[in-house]
Amino acid sequence: MTETKSTPDDLNVQPRDIRFAMEDARAGHWLGGDPVGTAVFNALSLTFPDGERLFMDAVKNYRHKLSGKLLEDAKGFIAQEAIHSREHHQLNSLIDRERYPVAEIEALVRGRVKMARERGKMAMLVSTIALEHFTAMMAEMHARHRDLFDGAPAGVEQLWRWHAMEETEHKAVAYDVFQEVTKDWSPRRRYFIRCRAMFFVTIMFTRNISRYAARLLEADGYAPKAALKAVKRFVWGDPGIFRRGWKTYLAWYRPGFHPWDQDDREQFADWKAEFDAAVA
Repeated sequence: MTETKSTPDDLNVQPRDIRFAMEDARAGHWLGGDPVGTAVFNALSLTFPDGERLFMDAVKNYRHKLSGKLLEDAKGFIAQEAIHSREHHQLNSLIDRERYPVAEIEALVRGRVKMARERGKMAMLVSTIALEHFTAMMAEMHARHRDLFDGAPAGVEQLWRWHAMEETEHKAVAYDVFQEVTKDWSPRRRYFIRCRAMFFVTIMFTRNISRYAARLLEADGYAPKAALKAVKRFVWGDPGIFRRGWKTYLAWYRPGFHPWDQDDREQFADWKAEFDAAVA
């Protein structure tokens, strides 16, 4: 049960400081007029600023133990996540706070992040590696199903593509940090810890996003049960953002797993070229 693999040597985690024009999202149901899809992605976006600060700090906690390429990758990861947090904060600021329970959802997110921090540095890192795998899975699904943001304003559509591409680029950084700082652990112990983390993250993340999105839909006039049913249809049915990447998700439970067992850089190559050019 060896776990000695790492990120490819020829991959550089490069922050791209891009500001997206998202003012058109202020109109409301920005995902092609679909209230359900808009609610789901707004719910996701509302978790990102505080959640990604947790990810940054989880890696920063162990930065003194890193060196060489992993240290450089960690710096790139932190910079990428900081920019993601900033841009999603901007998108979140465009949600009508008088109509939607944004403050309520943000308070719930802050409470959950606070609980994660209080569990200690290793718990923060383990939660991060599990959530990073989950977001990489959704990014892969986005790249395979490129109609996901059809009907969204150009700036918002670009934001989600850029985020997906960079999530894939840095998908193994926190995992490599985990492997480095637990190198004296037995592979069996590492395997147990990361599988347990993924089990709980899967339950909590999917449940919380669904509940946050349902609360947003209730502000659009949906009854509570109808709102939750509509959200579950979107995330598990069509388009199934939590379902379509199940093979990538299940790979996590394979002994000896590493995120770069699946090298999907080619799938994101055109998006990477686009956003590299944008900051050139």
